[in-house]
Amino acid sequence: MREGARRRITARIVETEAYLPEIDSASHAYGRMTARNRSMFLRRGHAYVYLIYGAYYCLNVTSESADVGAAVLVRAAEPLEGIQLMSRRRGTVRLNDLLRGPGRLAAALGIDWRQDGIDLCSPGSALRLATGTVPKSIGKSVRIGLSREVDRVLRFYERGSPFVSGPRKLNR
Repeated sequence: MREGARRRITARIVETEAYLPEIDSASHAYGRMTARNRSMFLRRGHAYVYLIYGAYYCLNVTSESADVGAAVLVRAAEPLEGIQLMSRRRGTVRLNDLLRGPGRLAAALGIDWRQDGIDLCSPGSALRLATGTVPKSIGKSVRIGLSREVDRVLRFYERGSPFVSGPRKLNR
């Protein structure tokens, strides 16, 4: 959920990818803490936001205790509330495309470097996680778009959701 002055956006997460501590060379935390990945080492429930390809932000949620670098990338979500604002930000009216893919998701929700490190579990936060419905069926596959650790099955998605990203062969 994202809130600002007189506007509220909500979405239900339908796809994620996990990035493991210490052993996952595809993780930004692999090796050591740096200025870029510092928020990935915060205790679970904080935002780790980074810029990819110099153009798109990606939202991750930290998943371990403090000083352990691990996070879950939010790859896609189902838009629920604030759809007009998301459409304006993304420049599209196609509902399925608003939050399908991590760059699109961040753009539609207005997420950028200013949200890096915020506590997503704090009731007063403008960007936060909330409870919702549990998917009937969860699929799993390899992660998308990586050149390292390509065989790890660490992508999880709601089967049958039209809002899931990635190639069809991975969404069965």
